[in-house]
Amino acid sequence: MSQGTRFGLSKLRRSPLTIVVHLSVLLLVVLWTLPTAGLLISSFRDKDQLAVSGWWTALSSSEQNLVARTEHPDKQVKQGDVYLLTGMVGEVGAFTKVVAFGWTSKDPTGHLPGTRAEMRKGATLTVEADGRYVMTSPTPFKGSRGKRVFYTAVIPPKFSLDNYREVLTSEGIGQSFINSLTVTIPATIIPILIAAFAAYALSWMSLPGRSLLIAMVVGLLVVPLQMSLIPLLRLYNDIGAFFGVGAKTYLGIWLAHTGFGLPLAIYLLRNYISSLPREIIESAKVDGATDFEIFMRIVLPLSFPALASFSIFQFLWVWNDLLVATVFLGVGENELVLTGRLRELLGSRGGNWEILTASAFVSIAVPLAVFFSLQRYLVRGLLSGSVK
Repeated sequence: MSQGTRFGLSKLRRSPLTIVVHLSVLLLVVLWTLPTAGLLISSFRDKDQLAVSGWWTALSSSEQNLVARTEHPDKQVKQGDVYLLTGMVGEVGAFTKVVAFGWTSKDPTGHLPGTRAEMRKGATLTVEADGRYVMTSPTPFKGSRGKRVFYTAVIPPKFSLDNYREVLTSEGIGQSFINSLTVTIPATIIPILIAAFAAYALSWMSLPGRSLLIAMVVGLLVVPLQMSLIPLLRLYNDIGAFFGVGAKTYLGIWLAHTGFGLPLAIYLLRNYISSLPREIIESAKVDGATDFEIFMRIVLPLSFPALASFSIFQFLWVWNDLLVATVFLGVGENELVLTGRLRELLGSRGGNWEILTASAFVSIAVPLAVFFSLQRYLVRGLLSGSVK
């Protein structure tokens, strides 16, 4: 059997597995994309439609149970022996048609459009499919406001920027955005600088107990944040009290995020730096370069993909963090980060879905920009050093 034939058979045998892999990847992409797409569509929908129908119905009309009031009794007119109130239930063009109506909350959909509903004391109510109503009464209408009319209407899909406008114009959102940047940028840069030096030392410098240090770094990857958060806070408070540093400061949250991010940073950067060609390092040492010069002039420029990979992880984690920010920075009006502000906004509005969906995309706008600007380095930085 020729080599070309064997290659063709091997390719044929691998094709079912290739199909399975491609289908699996496609399934994962769909599972991750659909919820995000639904959240994005929902953030532009009208809040009343969002409350009664799913995002997959965003392009179709939906039925909504609504309540309107007739004109004020002062606008009644007398026609023959009866008094009339006429008008529209809702704005003209706000719905496709009325499919049912009623005059009491006990039976809000008991009558079809165009039929006459008998009310108390001889009064009647008629609502047409286009929303026009006529209410009659043998005696004058009384009261300080119009009568209630319950109706079910088919509403066309409505999209607007009102949800984003409500979120972005809420009080304190700008200060919280600045607070998040103040926390995230240093909390991303500091661990990168420390981890880069540590990764070079663990890769190319002869240190006593180097293998033990590497094992400790790997072990710290599995330490839960929640378990170490309170002990770390107590330690920071004790040290801060000794040096006269306040508890709720940016320095505290920078150090906390640095401590939680260092194990992963050292692990990723060491895998990358240790995979660099040994000949480059040895040639630099032969030429008389110190370890610091090798690190600054050779290793650091070559390690940019790994640095970018960790920057993405650290930035996303710190930007979306709420627990560490709440513990180390507090929940004051001047210290609240963006995630905390959006949580407060959602709570003050009774858990409105339109606020939740718009807030989600407001909070991920900056991380998305960071990810797409550095994503070409992500896979290269993660996989470097995995194959020798």
